[in-house]
Amino acid sequence: MTPWAIALYPAIVSAKGVIGGLLSGRLSTALHLGTIYPRFFKNTRSFYKLFEALVVITLATSVTMSLVSIVFGTVFWGISITDFPVILSVVVSTMGIGLSLTLITTKVAFVSFKKGLDPDIVVYPIMSTTADIFVTLCYVFILNLFFFFNFGKWVIALIVIGIFLSTLRLFARNLHEPEFLKTVKESLATMIFVAFIVNVTGTVLRGISEVVENRREIYTVYPALIDMIGDVGSVVGSTATTKLALGLLKPSFSSIRNHANNIVSAWSASIVLFCVLAVTSLFLTGNISLPALSNLLIVLLAANVIAGASIILVSYGISILTFKRGLDPDNFVIPIESSLADSLTSIALLVVLVLAG
Repeated sequence: MTPWAIALYPAIVSAKGVIGGLLSGRLSTALHLGTIYPRFFKNTRSFYKLFEALVVITLATSVTMSLVSIVFGTVFWGISITDFPVILSVVVSTMGIGLSLTLITTKVAFVSFKKGLDPDIVVYPIMSTTADIFVTLCYVFILNLFFFFNFGKWVIALIVIGIFLSTLRLFARNLHEPEFLKTVKESLATMIFVAFIVNVTGTVLRGISEVVENRREIYTVYPALIDMIGDVGSVVGSTATTKLALGLLKPSFSSIRNHANNIVSAWSASIVLFCVLAVTSLFLTGNISLPALSNLLIVLLAANVIAGASIILVSYGISILTFKRGLDPDNFVIPIESSLADSLTSIALLVVLVLAG
């Protein structure tokens, strides 16, 4: 019904990844350092200011994504500037509903920390997968409201107005809060970069759709692929930021050898799961056969090697670079790497598909 619905999907998923990644990274490091306690009530000031900043960042992310989508859309997707109000409303309302996931993310972080697990390894991989599913359902719900129900546009308008008013109130209340302003300021710089990258992903996805045509197993496995590579990057980056904060890792790229255990374990897990995804995808699409399986395995594993190696270097590099510049790495690493993971995986998949004919 509209040319931007599919192309905007990676932007929606990645925008949620920016929020979830920022929250996961900040919580994981803060729990290790003791600046946030593993409880909702009677927590530190930093904990509550982080949540207030997330509401402001959600709206800013939605507006940024929508603006860049219009630029890309007029060039690559066949839409016009008149579509901007619709795109903005759909993105803001979808992201607004998705904010409810921040409570679940926080709960997972607290429980994992209390159980003696490492939240740097556990939280984002769990929540990124959950968030992808949840935000996809939210996106489909909002699109159905907009296109198929007469009252749907009014419901979406109320959600958008509510988010705008809440953001203005929180921003006005925290104008003189250094921690709040630092989080928002550093996140805004990240968002501009991420907004560009995720729209590249949407454009590449359209290219993939033209190459694979009716190969449903590729469409079926695609969301899981971009999620899995993002998880690899998050484990590498998040554990690195915590080690840097604790002084267990030197802020130099050569120290990557001291981070080898985290890198190898995360990457190996993704390779195993890519094989599982290949079998699952073929089974779900009713195309299970040895030739089809071998073909899909070659495509997915080749894409994994290209995208996996790239995202590991990017995640580690961002953590080192931001730390050396006196910035908070957790405001940058997961949001940037998760968005880059979507693009890198999409590009790697497209390259492999083209080369494989």
